[in-house]
Amino acid sequence: MPVQEDFIERAAPFRAELIAHCYRMLGSVHDAEDLVQETYLRGWRGYPAFEERAALRTWLYRIATTACLRALENRARRVLPAGLGAGSADPDASLDGDGGAYRWLEPLPDALTPETTVVARESVRLAVMTAMQELPARQRAVLILRDVVQFSAAEVAELLETTPAAINSALQRARAHLAQLAPAAEQAAEPDDAERRALLDRYCAAFENADLDALTALLAADVRLEMPPVPVWFTGRDAVTRFLAERAFTDPGGMVLIPTAANGQPAVAEYRRGEDGVLQAHSIHVITAGSDDISAITVFLEPTLFAAFDMPSTQ
Repeated sequence: MPVQEDFIERAAPFRAELIAHCYRMLGSVHDAEDLVQETYLRGWRGYPAFEERAALRTWLYRIATTACLRALENRARRVLPAGLGAGSADPDASLDGDGGAYRWLEPLPDALTPETTVVARESVRLAVMTAMQELPARQRAVLILRDVVQFSAAEVAELLETTPAAINSALQRARAHLAQLAPAAEQAAEPDDAERRALLDRYCAAFENADLDALTALLAADVRLEMPPVPVWFTGRDAVTRFLAERAFTDPGGMVLIPTAANGQPAVAEYRRGEDGVLQAHSIHVITAGSDDISAITVFLEPTLFAAFDMPSTQ
């Protein structure tokens, strides 16, 4: 078998985990897919000189991590609206603002995250991803490679061309910073599969039927609503339900919501009916929920995300 064909066959099984790795580093599914494509191209070109001094998986992570660190140079971190300032309790607040001035965190379809460990699932939750974006890029890389990918300190040191002592120091700082930023209670409060499906069914029905009472019954008193790229966000059940009723609901039948999953959390893809009667891709809702209620709704108003979820732009 030709050398490059051997690389393609051996490297293919690592593609999904490398996309998840690059997503954790970059906060963007689109950027992650681009960087993994670059990783495979560099690997394909360099494979003839690969002398098996390290495992192929480790070598690919070295290429991918280096590409991510290079991409993050001089780039602002990715954010969600709640990271920009206080929320509004006024559902009539103006939504004007320069959303284009920020680099927004994107959702990651669960279909692109092959990991099954608790640490891996929690590491892509929106609260944790937002917190990880606060870390310096190399600290973020160390945290991900040690705690999620579970490379040893020696392996990470070789990968990042430093010492195990430096890796352990960076890891300690990253863990401490992340513990301050990522709410552990939100990570722990996950519905089981049956509860998740029931919650999503009720959530979809409430929106599709414009049933405000049904939606209100699902929401925590301090629920948060974010809608990137809109920089304004809302907090409190009254403000959120009034905003949705007045400015987001359509007539019954005007939208269809399809259950999915993103960032290890329940999610839905929203289609809205246009003037021509065709249902058009509108947004991806990612829901932070416990077994009893919804504490946060993040609505990503970006139809181009539907391709990452393997969903059509129209229905």
